[in-house]
Amino acid sequence: MPYKESYPSVLLSDAVDAISSLPGVGRRSALRLALHLLKQPAENVHHFTSAINQLRDQVHYCKCCRMISDDEVCAICGDRTRDHRTICVVESVRDVMSIEATGQYHGLYHVLGGIISPIAGVGPSDLNIKELVARAEAFENPESAEVILALSGDVEGETTAFYIYRQIEHTGIKVSSLARGLGFGDDLEYADSLTLGRSITNRQVFKP
Repeated sequence: MPYKESYPSVLLSDAVDAISSLPGVGRRSALRLALHLLKQPAENVHHFTSAINQLRDQVHYCKCCRMISDDEVCAICGDRTRDHRTICVVESVRDVMSIEATGQYHGLYHVLGGIISPIAGVGPSDLNIKELVARAEAFENPESAEVILALSGDVEGETTAFYIYRQIEHTGIKVSSLARGLGFGDDLEYADSLTLGRSITNRQVFKP
């Protein structure tokens, strides 16, 4: 008899199916979480599911940088005290959070939503690269602006950085990359704040 069919309740089985669809959560862990939720007061569980529903249905992506936001423009892009002539290009929302945690960067961001990966079937058209090019071309004095390519140091990250450089080099904007305090293949998400902060502060001119 399959493990799934041994549950005493179809509703419990459905809950386990839903929870185990999350990355890194197996069916046994999902069962443990489902049983835990059953023990909680109904209002706690309803608050939990309501928060998830609101996250999915009401969250916005900033129309400028594609960062998660409660409004059309995120708090970072709407902050006039930040350097609006510097754009830090990252792969994901998690990377923005990691960089912000360093306290070393005070410009804007641009979230690509991934990196170029032919093996995974991800090409330039699947990412927010056209939007980045449009932002770069919109600078009135591009020689005083900067685009920081803060991408992971693996092959896919380097390929993406090179592609972006080729797309915006005609603008005359300074293009830089993180100082390699980060090891080859390191993900920004897992870098400690001190190393990541120094990599941003000591960034260097991008050399394709």
